[in-house]
Amino acid sequence: MSDTDGDHEGQKPKGVFSTSMADGDWLYLKGEYKKAIESYTTALTLKPGDKSCFVGRSKCYLKMGQSENALKDAEASLTQDKSFFEGLYQKAEALYYMGEFEFALVFYHRGQNLRPQIQEFRLGIQKAQEAIENAVGSPSSVKLEIKGDLSFLQKDEERAQPITAIQHLTKEKKQQTQKTPKSEKTTKQLLGEFYSDKKYLENLLKDEDLVKGNTKGGERLQDVIQSCLTYLDTCTEFWNQEKPIYARERERKLKQRKCSKPCQSAPSEPAQFLLKSLDDIDAELTSGNAEGSLKKAEEVMKIVQGWSEKEVPNKKEVLGNLHSCIGNALIDLGDIDKALNHHQKDLELAKQCKLPDAMSRALDNIGRVYAQIGQFTQAIKFWEKKIPLVCGGLEKTWLFHEIGWCYLELNRHEEARDYGVCSVAAADEIADEKWQINANVLVAQSELKLGNFESCVFHFERALTLAKLQEDDSAMNVIQKALDEAKQHLPQ
Repeated sequence: MSDTDGDHEGQKPKGVFSTSMADGDWLYLKGEYKKAIESYTTALTLKPGDKSCFVGRSKCYLKMGQSENALKDAEASLTQDKSFFEGLYQKAEALYYMGEFEFALVFYHRGQNLRPQIQEFRLGIQKAQEAIENAVGSPSSVKLEIKGDLSFLQKDEERAQPITAIQHLTKEKKQQTQKTPKSEKTTKQLLGEFYSDKKYLENLLKDEDLVKGNTKGGERLQDVIQSCLTYLDTCTEFWNQEKPIYARERERKLKQRKCSKPCQSAPSEPAQFLLKSLDDIDAELTSGNAEGSLKKAEEVMKIVQGWSEKEVPNKKEVLGNLHSCIGNALIDLGDIDKALNHHQKDLELAKQCKLPDAMSRALDNIGRVYAQIGQFTQAIKFWEKKIPLVCGGLEKTWLFHEIGWCYLELNRHEEARDYGVCSVAAADEIADEKWQINANVLVAQSELKLGNFESCVFHFERALTLAKLQEDDSAMNVIQKALDEAKQHLPQ
């Protein structure tokens, strides 16, 4: 056998895999989920462990109501790469539809930390929080604070990820007049906001009927609750060993003496404080309260600036996150110049710390600001710097689309078409219906300007088919009108 034949044989499985994967994506779009699963399964036999393939099959299982199978595939997609945000989103979705809203919320948050610009994670956080509130309610005796990012409880390799969520700062609760035993008071100070969680879990254990039940995963509720309490006790002991409560109290009093005016004292646990603060800042922005988000972000910024590198080793990284938060709030408030300044400071700090994810975030935000004010050349400049930092299919899709759209606005139609084609390929790879429509429309518009009418009609027709599958009437009407106009240019 010749070397050429050997190469050909080596390439065949790859081609078959791509075909099976593409078939699965197309069948998913058509709503033929069972057949799509068969195609994805075939692809996985050719390339075991392909994370995009696991996500595709997981989406099919979810559409068929097989949430547990969807969860298994989502988890399989994360085996090699815990930061694969498409897998994180799919895992959160599967947990949500299984009714495990609290766990879903954790993974929506984790995904948002990695890719804060992706709207799906914010929407997931909102719907999970609403589901929890509807399911749990708000007992008058005990309140369980479920909102917030718990990623600081994860292993060291996950903790190394920058704190990129933009979240909300809550004021300290007023101390209860009823005195608690000293040991309980110490626990309350050490756990902070998690103290209410501990009390809630302890009350749950008293409900004999409840603890006899099982979770959907088959675990006894009593065991789950007890393991959570054990973990909180471990945290209490660890934090007390790290810095005993009497030392914190002494520091707090010393700081109060130094302040001539009333001021907000620095919290005893910087990591816990920051995660909770960022969660609150984000919640304010998500709910439409940009002013509240800005105010809280600026308050936290002042506190962090007063900390030493010893107290917060990743101080520059945290400040970069806060500059990003402030910049996003200022964009919503229409103060573009100040917003741009804060995002540029975020970029400078990210470069100093050599943080690829933070650099990606800052470049994305700067590009958005320039695009918003019509400075498309500048937007392209920063977005093209972001391309090497992108690792996920969804992020590639919208980034290529946005750059292509800017080129279209600048009447540079060949570049617009080329980026549109890249966006189509990335959208097809992850079978994202919305971006498949957007990317095909971009290519069609570019080809129309270039006089390539047959290609233009083809891409408009594909976009129309996708819009029909999604039953998106508004998109269908716009695309149909553009398609009719494009067909008039075809030779009769």
